[in-house]
Amino acid sequence: MEINGETSGIVLDADQARAVARLGELVDRRGRPVRRHRGIYLYGRPGRGKTMVMDRFFAGVASDRKRRFHFHLFFVRLHEAAHASGSIDKAVAVLLGDARLVCFDEFHVHDIGDAMLIARMLDALFARRVILVVTSNYPPVELLPNPLFHDRFLPTIARITANLDVISIDGPLDYRTGADRSLARRTGFAAGRYQIDSVERDTVRPDATWVHVGTRKLRVRAADTALTIEFAALCGTPTATADYVELAQRFQRWVICDVPPLREAPADWTMRFVNVVDVLYDADRELTVRARVPLAGLTEGVRNVPDIARLASRLCELSQLAPSVIG
Repeated sequence: MEINGETSGIVLDADQARAVARLGELVDRRGRPVRRHRGIYLYGRPGRGKTMVMDRFFAGVASDRKRRFHFHLFFVRLHEAAHASGSIDKAVAVLLGDARLVCFDEFHVHDIGDAMLIARMLDALFARRVILVVTSNYPPVELLPNPLFHDRFLPTIARITANLDVISIDGPLDYRTGADRSLARRTGFAAGRYQIDSVERDTVRPDATWVHVGTRKLRVRAADTALTIEFAALCGTPTATADYVELAQRFQRWVICDVPPLREAPADWTMRFVNVVDVLYDADRELTVRARVPLAGLTEGVRNVPDIARLASRLCELSQLAPSVIG
């Protein structure tokens, strides 16, 4: 693959190759962002190589006036900066500085409250005339899919399509689950394991301790070289993405225990688990999941939880181990 003169050994599928060619149009012959060029919105199912294509493009841009964010993390920082400054425009200026190229990975809109803030943020970005590159599991028309609120987001969807070229990366292969694992990593997140624990004994352990995060405290099994915590303690309380971001900065390794088949968990617990895995994946933190069922059954039968397919795809990067008894 060639991006701005750099070649990798990865063989691209047709959608990826088309996206690479379109991204190449955003920079000049010297690899510098072209002023006031339309941005690009890359979408497709999980594991199709959207992030890989965007990150290789980003790495090849010959400018320090570029910024790349996972959207979860950016949105946490946007909330904080907007609260501190009292202005979305000022918050965007603080986060982006003089950037001419901004890349968002895993852009999504599920909540109407977030949607209104995202709309104002996008207006500020488009007004600054930065080049915006976005990856998402959703085409613009499917953002904020809740029928109670979708119509309220249509003006923002129209602004997205007016400012960005929408390109599908949705080939037939999920590179995390297929036999071709050329996109898989062997360090960080993927150094973890998916362990089937057929019996979970002594769940409430006498040596359990507490970890403080934000205004909350979480009961954990251990918080030394790794954060070891039960699914219910992490996802069964009203934790938020900002909490996971803070904890991911403090702990390089995570173990989440006693994860049930997610169809048996409340939807809000499952959504928090999706968000935890997203944060750990982007931060490249080693994750071990100790679950009651094989990975194939973890998300089976889950309904009405956004991004459940992305969760299943990302967990496929973990080594899958045989059942054990944890004492």
